[in-house]
Amino acid sequence: MAKGFAQKEGVDYEETFSPITKWAIIQTLFSLATQNSWTIHQMDVKTSFLNGDLKENVFMSQTEGFAMKGHEHKV
Repeated sequence: MAKGFAQKEGVDYEETFSPITKWAIIQTLFSLATQNSWTIHQMDVKTSFLNGDLKENVFMSQTEGFAMKGHEHKV
């Protein structure tokens, strides 16, 4: 769970962002790609993010109230 340092109290604590697309948009993009001889690539963003190699240091801490006794050092 991220600490949410970018959130503003009273503004975006309750907002959930879930970008979605409609099938008509996908069909339009495929049609444009076909008409213009564009190459289409597919990728699974969630999998690539989870299995990617990090070059940065990531510092995390257990959220208050969720640490299990004996496992306080684990995140």
